[in-house]
Amino acid sequence: MQPQVKAKPKSLYDTDYQLWIDGTVAQLKSGDFSDLDVENLIEEVESLGRSQKHAISSYLLRLCEHLLKFKYWESERESCFRGWDVEIAHFRLQIQEYLDASPSLKPFLKDNFRKQYNNGRKLFLKASRLHSSLISEEPDFTLEQALDENWLPWQPE
Repeated sequence: MQPQVKAKPKSLYDTDYQLWIDGTVAQLKSGDFSDLDVENLIEEVESLGRSQKHAISSYLLRLCEHLLKFKYWESERESCFRGWDVEIAHFRLQIQEYLDASPSLKPFLKDNFRKQYNNGRKLFLKASRLHSSLISEEPDFTLEQALDENWLPWQPE
């Protein structure tokens, strides 16, 4: 005789995520913690932190990529200047929004600057088809410069 394994019944979290959120929020607001789905709630709160870190890293990568375009992609600079400038402003604003909401992300941003510079460098090299030896593997601008709304690695005459 085979031992019977009981399948764990699916929770509301598994069957209707939005309804689970609405119910969990209502329970929290009312102070009803008796039947709170703590395990899934912990998972969701942890994923929020990962999501913020992923988003700010992504904006930093794109910012570095566009700063490299400004600095090194001379053949495209004149025709793309305005678009790149707008994109850079957009990435800076998005990063600042995350830092305003969660100032504790600043050390994470500093720790990930070099990694995202290198990722941005890879994307830039793929787009520009410039030889990799022309672009420093070490950032030639600081995080502070990258985030400074008045700084660009190249200025029009």
